[in-house]
Amino acid sequence: MTDKGNIRNRWVKDIVFQEEDYVGEIKGGLRPTMRLVVMGIVHKRPKSMVVLVSCQSKGEGDEEIEGDVGLELKVNFSEKAVLRNARLSGQWGASETALSFFPFAPGEPFKMEIVCEHQQFRILVDGQPLCGFTHRLTQLASLTALRVHGDLQLTKVA
Repeated sequence: MTDKGNIRNRWVKDIVFQEEDYVGEIKGGLRPTMRLVVMGIVHKRPKSMVVLVSCQSKGEGDEEIEGDVGLELKVNFSEKAVLRNARLSGQWGASETALSFFPFAPGEPFKMEIVCEHQQFRILVDGQPLCGFTHRLTQLASLTALRVHGDLQLTKVA
């Protein structure tokens, strides 16, 4: 596991760093032309991993309400699928699953880039276009958190 001192970027600031979970702040919120990078090594027997671009949760303790999610990327290794979705006002929308290829392999490193464009997120893995996801949340600047968890060892988040 990379120590959090190695994870730096002008947009993403460390908040919490646990064994396999990462939560980072997107300074000033997301905006078109920004690129988020997640690099890691897939575990040898992976089940899933999730990357979320979201708003901050509201409230604390029992009163905490999860914030909106502008993009959820859920990688399912047994089905060789990458689910994309968004949650607005507590409601998940319809998932998108179409892919031209499945880029992740057990025990192998990867570099995922989430490029924020005016109309969509564009997702690349190892430099190859994987898929797009049209913005469902129109207030991009409200997306201030990047979360990563699952069956991977993070090596860099930027």
